[in-house]
Amino acid sequence: MADSDQSDLRGLITIAIFRDLPDALLAQGSLDSAQIQSHLVDDNTVRMDWLWSNAIGGIKLIVDSQDVDAANEILNQPIPNEIDFDDAAKFEQPHCPQCQSLDINFEELYKLMAYGTMFLNFPLPVHRRGWMCHSCGYSWQESAEPAPKTAST
Repeated sequence: MADSDQSDLRGLITIAIFRDLPDALLAQGSLDSAQIQSHLVDDNTVRMDWLWSNAIGGIKLIVDSQDVDAANEILNQPIPNEIDFDDAAKFEQPHCPQCQSLDINFEELYKLMAYGTMFLNFPLPVHRRGWMCHSCGYSWQESAEPAPKTAST
């Protein structure tokens, strides 16, 4: 085998699997900004029909074997509480009023209702109103008062 052929044969390792394309693209963008070359596998299939995502095992994010540790370190970084922009004031991340987690979404897809309408052969994307915490499951509106602290928190 020629030397140029051997350079193309390298160990690529799957470091993350995503169900949704936006999450995969955000992770890949984080690696790209750190100069770590990465590739998405099966992203075009999911892009064409998102229902196939679970059937094919999701979208895989792969990196070169020598970049695995650095890539995992970047992807496992916690969400910052504040973001300081050069030209503007600091931006404070929204958080769950109950558990203070930053793992929250606004107007998330109401999956039970959306998937239930698929049986009618007419899927409807039904969204929840307000915020939802993925850590504790708490839902709230923007103007909601902070939840009372429990003995466990």
